[in-house]
Amino acid sequence: MDKRDYYEILGLSRNAGEDELKKAYRKLALQYHPDRNPGDKQAEEKFKELSEAYSVLSDPEKRSKYDQFGHAAFGETGPFAGFDFSQGFEDIFGDIFGEFFGGSSRGRARSRAQRGDDLRYNLEITFEQGAFGTEKKIKIPRHGPCDECEGSGAEKGTSPQTCPACKGSGQMAFQQGFFTVSRTCSQCGGQGRVIPHPCTMCGGAGLTRKFHTINVKIPAGVDTGSRLKLRGEGENGARGGPPGDLYVVIIVQDHAIFAREGTDVICEMPISFVNATLGAEIEVPTLEGKVKMKIPPGTQSHAVFRLKGKGIKDVHGGRRGDEHVRVLVETPTRLNARQKKLLKDFAEEGGEEAHPIAKGFFEKVKELFD
Repeated sequence: MDKRDYYEILGLSRNAGEDELKKAYRKLALQYHPDRNPGDKQAEEKFKELSEAYSVLSDPEKRSKYDQFGHAAFGETGPFAGFDFSQGFEDIFGDIFGEFFGGSSRGRARSRAQRGDDLRYNLEITFEQGAFGTEKKIKIPRHGPCDECEGSGAEKGTSPQTCPACKGSGQMAFQQGFFTVSRTCSQCGGQGRVIPHPCTMCGGAGLTRKFHTINVKIPAGVDTGSRLKLRGEGENGARGGPPGDLYVVIIVQDHAIFAREGTDVICEMPISFVNATLGAEIEVPTLEGKVKMKIPPGTQSHAVFRLKGKGIKDVHGGRRGDEHVRVLVETPTRLNARQKKLLKDFAEEGGEEAHPIAKGFFEKVKELFD
């Protein structure tokens, strides 16, 4: 019987591009794939026909010869005589049927050993601990070898056996027309062994959930959102695979009097009207205790003074930050009659010269509206 035209098989015009070709083949190949049509010889033949057409038209050189000579290009005397259409199909199916087989054809024979999952732990620390560093012991729930079966998954006195279906390979091979497809063994799940008598403690998994105590060293300068990576402290790997990692995410508590801006510490300090006016030496709290700081005469509210090196150490090894003290001039309340009179006398005596900031402001207002 004469062969059908390759373009007709794929439902394409002769000037179809590469993307159109792949899209058409993908749609039809998934429709007629033998795994979706078990026992259907007609579908199997259709699939072989599609694959042959795609193998030729997806190769620029072969497609050019086919466009010139048709099927004669691949006859006994044609330019591609003896061509094996199964060559290169591994790449084709790795791309087209990745979703159908759950991965590329080359990747289906997966390694039995699997890396353990990474874990996350949120650790709350004080403001001071974040500034100076600390050590914390934390308890992490993770899976470990079952004590009852010592990790074998089998009941005491028994042992796992080689899977009779795949003979221990973990893969089952199926002939699909002119090529072979390997899939994970459904009986053993790809492990290559079965457990006839599972351990009652772990249900045959070989692992149970336990709490593990880990000592975490927290460097100075960490802030909320900082992540510490502890290699190998995550979940244990399956079937001899390496363990995952543990990520400790830092949450720094707010402080009663300090706030943080990068490596600098901010402290708002109330001072009296008298000290702001006449000047004074006051005690200011820092992360390491109190220090004396001079307030010059005529200090205004919200003025900021710097205490060099009294901030937080840079977690990456840079210099230590500063403390910025923002003074808040406190207005006196609950004045007695004599105090009120003294303030009135002060206002009358001082006049505008005693309030240079207010004087300058009202002069600007006058210029604006006059």
